[in-house]
Amino acid sequence: MKSLINNLSPEVIEQILETAFSWFVVVDKDAKIIYINEEYCKFLEVNREEVIGKHVTEVIENSEMHLVMQHGVAHIAAPHYIKGNYMLPNRIPIYVDGEIVGAFGSVMFRDVNDWKKLNSHVQKTLEKIERNMNTSMNQQERFPNLIGSSNAIRKIKETISIIAPTKLPVLIEGEIGSGKELCARSIHRLSDRFEKPFVTIDCSSIPKELLEIELFGKWDGNTLKKGRVSLADGGTIYIQEISELPLTIQAKLLKMIQDGTIQPVETDEEVPINTRVIVSSNSPLTELVKTKQFREDLFYRIQSITLQVPPLRERIEDLPELIQTFINKFCVEAGRRNIKVHRKVYWTLQNYDWPGNVRELQDIIEAIVHLADGDVITEDILPFHLRRKSSNFSRSNGTLEEILNHVEGQVIKEYLLVEKDKNKIAQQLGISRSTLYEKIKKHNL
Repeated sequence: MKSLINNLSPEVIEQILETAFSWFVVVDKDAKIIYINEEYCKFLEVNREEVIGKHVTEVIENSEMHLVMQHGVAHIAAPHYIKGNYMLPNRIPIYVDGEIVGAFGSVMFRDVNDWKKLNSHVQKTLEKIERNMNTSMNQQERFPNLIGSSNAIRKIKETISIIAPTKLPVLIEGEIGSGKELCARSIHRLSDRFEKPFVTIDCSSIPKELLEIELFGKWDGNTLKKGRVSLADGGTIYIQEISELPLTIQAKLLKMIQDGTIQPVETDEEVPINTRVIVSSNSPLTELVKTKQFREDLFYRIQSITLQVPPLRERIEDLPELIQTFINKFCVEAGRRNIKVHRKVYWTLQNYDWPGNVRELQDIIEAIVHLADGDVITEDILPFHLRRKSSNFSRSNGTLEEILNHVEGQVIKEYLLVEKDKNKIAQQLGISRSTLYEKIKKHNL
């Protein structure tokens, strides 16, 4: 730093001090002025030559430069009343070899109103930037729990971004463990209700005779015991496994969605409610409507916005990202360094059907993170049913040529899922890069 300063001529340094700050003053360890720029002198209506060597308090009204040196603490944007105005100066102690040898001050804003104007401008600019950032925010930031970049997941994220600001009910369908609740929470998080409660109720885990009370509450004497819907007032109620809801309660839910009122048990009184409804089902409701197990009118009221969450086996390209996310999470929880996944483990996991979907994957990764001895997850610590499944690699029917062609496609696909560098893939497979590209095109990968 000293060598850089030494490269500057006195004329350059003087020009910087005269023009870089509107008003600028330097004092020595006795708080006597050793430099003050011409602009400051004009404001103070003093002659520069006459004030050099004077104590700063004799020249600048209400100056606290001497206090900065006494305490060794900088004053940043500290209001300073001078000549009838409040200004915002910075006062900085100067250290050499650990000792204070002086201080310098610079006036950032000659008038607090200037600061207010700038602050208002900065605030508006920041708000504009924030709005733009929110519009173009990385999907991972907007959907921290919806992991994946497959076409199916991208489509779900886009749909959620569109429907979240509305008040419309939403139906989410998908297999067990596929991530329906994560979608519901994302809708709530991106809506204007995000500061209000997000309340869940699983209809499959509550006795049917208690569901009505759990949902809508009950009058007990002069006291209303609130149900889940009332607890979510202003926010969102997420009803899991709505297919388990008895038909009579379905009718009350329909009335709530249409009229914005609920009727607690043991009363005829209707209570106004402002709760957004999101429901989910593990199986298509259309089949239940056909068999009269689900009200047709309720179905048509909730199905106008339907999210179909794909099972993990239909978006297997998301598997590496999901695996790494869960490994990072559980390594932190277990207090251990991040561990890597052997390529054979990836292949095994990619060839599994995942009947339990993302939830099953998460549980398996949590287990193997705790079971892994070293820094690499190997096949021997995978659950037995996964290892057994991976051995059934090729098709059992078809000609030899068809089977070999299928295996070739599977191998290349699995390499592509775990390695982006095609040069490395070609090298590992013992083929040229051009041959690899031909095979990628051949198998539509």
